[in-house]
Amino acid sequence: MPSKKALIRRPSPRLAEGIVTHIERAPVDYSRALNQWEAYVGALQTHGWEPFEVEPAHDCPDSVFIEDTVVLFRNVALIARPGADTRKPETAEVEEAVARMGCSINWVWDPGTLDGGDVLKVGDTIYVGRGGRTNAAGVQQLRAAFEPLGARVIAVPVSRVLHLKSAVTALPDGTVIGHAPLVDDPSVFPHFLPVPEENGAHVVLLGGGKLLMSANAPKSAELLGGLGYDVVPVDISEFEKLEGCVTCLSVRMRDLYR
Repeated sequence: MPSKKALIRRPSPRLAEGIVTHIERAPVDYSRALNQWEAYVGALQTHGWEPFEVEPAHDCPDSVFIEDTVVLFRNVALIARPGADTRKPETAEVEEAVARMGCSINWVWDPGTLDGGDVLKVGDTIYVGRGGRTNAAGVQQLRAAFEPLGARVIAVPVSRVLHLKSAVTALPDGTVIGHAPLVDDPSVFPHFLPVPEENGAHVVLLGGGKLLMSANAPKSAELLGGLGYDVVPVDISEFEKLEGCVTCLSVRMRDLYR
């Protein structure tokens, strides 16, 4: 059976200092963010996911966005090398956590940079965004790690948002969804469905046709609900002020050997 474990990381008290790239900075309420994070984790638990909390990184403002630190394919973990220098210290405790969970470990090495938020897996196809945080050497090293395991790696341009998964994610049937004005080239994806809101482009597959998504995308939720999916909304507005979304607050570990 597939595993249902989720790596999570408590927000740093310095969260408000997190990097913003494509949006204007707005004040972040840490207490509210912490409550939102706890509700997010609670939603995962309610739908059968076992959270595994990685040691906090209090000196790293962006460390709650744990998805950027590691990419998993089957039982292999590729430890990322974040494109922002201030985020490079975030990976050590994540590496220790995935090793304890039985993953084989590979690493992205200099001069490569790779953020996990730039990686979208659709079955055995791995789309990797080539843009501000992930460079060509990082893409090459991801290929070297996962293609021998049967993955098909496709590099796609990312210039309008922070990460590939800031622009697109995928539904259970493999359809890629995104807010079209923020997607560099929708034709890259064999099946693409535009959604009406930026925050509606981000879904976490909870299993059983359930989609975790931002409460700030009601029109997109209605669209996806009309397609037969069960939408589970969560308020992550404080994290959205830092270009965060539902995918980057956890690492879903579906393919661990059991």
